[in-house]
Amino acid sequence: MPVKHEFKVGDHVKWNSEAGRVCGTIKKKVTSAIKFKTYTVRATAEEPQYLIKSDKTDHMAMHKGAALKKLGRSGHASPKRLAHQKKK
Repeated sequence: MPVKHEFKVGDHVKWNSEAGRVCGTIKKKVTSAIKFKTYTVRATAEEPQYLIKSDKTDHMAMHKGAALKKLGRSGHASPKRLAHQKKK
């Protein structure tokens, strides 16, 4: 059974891009075919895509849910994780 990747507007997510990992906020859930930049996004209600605004560059991107991972509230590393990283 495939994993369902459901997100909502306002969720903070990350994804891999050509430039590395990117974090951003979902601005819109797309459930039908639309034109985005120079291509057609073939989203459906069963397989939506998400319009996301990058945190660092304000760049807008469109991705399928399978490409996204939801982050915690802040999207930053937890204090416990940061302490572990400093020990290395």
